[in-house]
Amino acid sequence: FKTGKRRMKLRDKILIQKYYLNVFNGIFLALGLMLLTFGLWLLFDRNNLFSVLFSSGENQPVAYISCILLGIGSVTTFTSAVGFIGSITEIKCLLVTYMSFQIMVFATQMAILVLIFMNKEEVHKQWNNRIDEIISEYGNESLTEQEPVWNILNAVQHNMGCCGRYNVTQWERNKNKENSTQIPCSCIKSSLKKWFCDVPRDSTYSMGCEEYLNTWFENNVLILTAITVSLLITQIFLIRLTGQLFRNIRKNNIWPNE
Repeated sequence: FKTGKRRMKLRDKILIQKYYLNVFNGIFLALGLMLLTFGLWLLFDRNNLFSVLFSSGENQPVAYISCILLGIGSVTTFTSAVGFIGSITEIKCLLVTYMSFQIMVFATQMAILVLIFMNKEEVHKQWNNRIDEIISEYGNESLTEQEPVWNILNAVQHNMGCCGRYNVTQWERNKNKENSTQIPCSCIKSSLKKWFCDVPRDSTYSMGCEEYLNTWFENNVLILTAITVSLLITQIFLIRLTGQLFRNIRKNNIWPNE
């Protein structure tokens, strides 16, 4: 009788643990799909600000970033499926596999977080060089394949109300203008669809775009960091719950033979 009562309590524990495991597993899956979606966006949409800032010559860090995000997102999705099947069917082998994947993903995410914060200064330096490069090439008739990049720069200047990386004087370096006094039409409140306009210097946006881009970058890093930290916290609960569920299922399988 006592053994039967203990088994009923154990089954109740198992059901509760399975419920919470699947709830946290669902959260883990949703966060993983966010990373997967972001990785796909970076990989296939080349006309975005991330791609513009981090693509120069043969060095294509956007491709590496997107592959990392796609890798984590794919492993997260697969791991969630294994955890769901393992908890529903109570197969101990799947639960052990699930815990192993969780620990592996946890360690990978910790390493990525450390790399992000260690390389922030290098990232800023790289994209500043990239913006300077775009400004130098802007409007060059022999580089028409770069027009999507110039359009993105125009959109940044127009929407953020800024001009150049640090200020309007940076455009003096551009050698593709008809005369030295011209500036991009996106540096003023204009709807003209051409690269350069003849306007007085004092009518242009006075602020450079670097400060706005730094804020934009910090916000995106903060979002990715928040998702990653949320994944890490969720994984701690998942690993703990999976371990407890594994032990209770093992006990439940042993008792009938006592």
